[in-house]
Amino acid sequence: MADASSVDSGSSPAGSPGAEGHSMSTFLQVLVNTGVANITTSFLWFALTFWVYLETKSVLATGIIGGAYMLLVAACSMMFGTFVDRYRKYAVMVASGAGTLVCFSAAGVMFLMLPESELVNLGGPWFWLFTLIILAGAVVEQLRNIALSTTVTLLVPPERRANANGLVGTVQGMAFLVTSVFSGLAIGFVGMGGAIVIALTAIAVALGHLLMLRIAEPEIVQEGHTSFVDIKGGIAAVRAASPLFALIIFTTFNNLIGGVYMALMDPYGLELFPVEVWGVVLGITSTGFLIGGGVVAKFGLGKNPIRTMLIMVIATGAIGAIFTLREWWWLYAVGIWLFMMLMPAVEAAEQTIIQRIVPYKTQGRVFGFAMTFEAAAAPVTSFLIAPIAEFWVIPYVDSDAGIATWGWLIGEGSARGMALVMICAGLGCILLGVGAFVTRSYRKLSVRYAEIAAQDARDE
Repeated sequence: MADASSVDSGSSPAGSPGAEGHSMSTFLQVLVNTGVANITTSFLWFALTFWVYLETKSVLATGIIGGAYMLLVAACSMMFGTFVDRYRKYAVMVASGAGTLVCFSAAGVMFLMLPESELVNLGGPWFWLFTLIILAGAVVEQLRNIALSTTVTLLVPPERRANANGLVGTVQGMAFLVTSVFSGLAIGFVGMGGAIVIALTAIAVALGHLLMLRIAEPEIVQEGHTSFVDIKGGIAAVRAASPLFALIIFTTFNNLIGGVYMALMDPYGLELFPVEVWGVVLGITSTGFLIGGGVVAKFGLGKNPIRTMLIMVIATGAIGAIFTLREWWWLYAVGIWLFMMLMPAVEAAEQTIIQRIVPYKTQGRVFGFAMTFEAAAAPVTSFLIAPIAEFWVIPYVDSDAGIATWGWLIGEGSARGMALVMICAGLGCILLGVGAFVTRSYRKLSVRYAEIAAQDARDE
């Protein structure tokens, strides 16, 4: 294989791994193993969020947790992408699992040694250290997810990658279903300590299974020096796949809006449901992920995944502007279910575009570069929205003036302030998607994708 730090100017990355690497059976084993690891990290992250809100009743605290997670993902993604390009994908996945196991073990030791009252004291250092260690274990898992995106290129033929990315969405939906149900039940019945024990057991099992797998990979030969975090190489790889910057900018703005829901969806849900029931509601609604991912796995994304993605973004915005109009539990649940049904197509579209137009040997850095900007967007909004909602919007909407001004739109209830913020976010998402359709970058990216797809078809 060519120098992992260089940028291949070839039109198609499909030929880099070689036909012998196209093994769907190996890909499916890696996918299932990654799904189990994702379940584990998401389980403990969800459990932490539920536990903190129930103990503190602080929207600010849950917003900070969600924002801190995404901020850590953003800070580490370029480094993760460099690792994925520099080392074999299997070794990267093993290192990710081991790192998560170490972090969760440290959190378990803290929970045993410190009084629970200290761990939920927002004014003390132990709460923030405990939270940071758990989030670090979850963030390390993103290293495996970047590697998984590149193994789609390694193991799956070009014409089947959209379907494979749909399978990824299906597994993620299954992970979300299991996670949300069991996180709520775990906090409700065995508490945070029991949740940590469950997570440690699951991640150890996943790591043990991974150690028994083998992936046939081409040798990576590095010529010259590549920095620890190859920002220059990531930028060069994105520029070589022009106009990929436009896609990354769009998804970054989309994630800015997504930060609103990151900060408010769990607190809103916990106002409508007990924690045990809220976990079950999230589990049931996450079947939308399974359905949406299954549809993409079966039918793909059409000839133009960029168009498909923008349509789905507009649709998710419409849902976001409707599902909190009234404080009806069924409206919120149906809205979440529809939202989750559409998300696999959005995620699969971006992955399919990158896998098609970016050479295999630089895909890790491109995925890492994209994740850096996209993940950084959500915490910016989350950090801003959580205090704005808690200290200004919620008190204002609950006041006589707020009720008189907005009551006709949002009705009555205990969570109307959060509802108003989410309605505005949904409208913003609609405007973003519609605006992207009329840009020159959308047309150029669509043409670029079609040209490379046609070239791949001729090369087969």
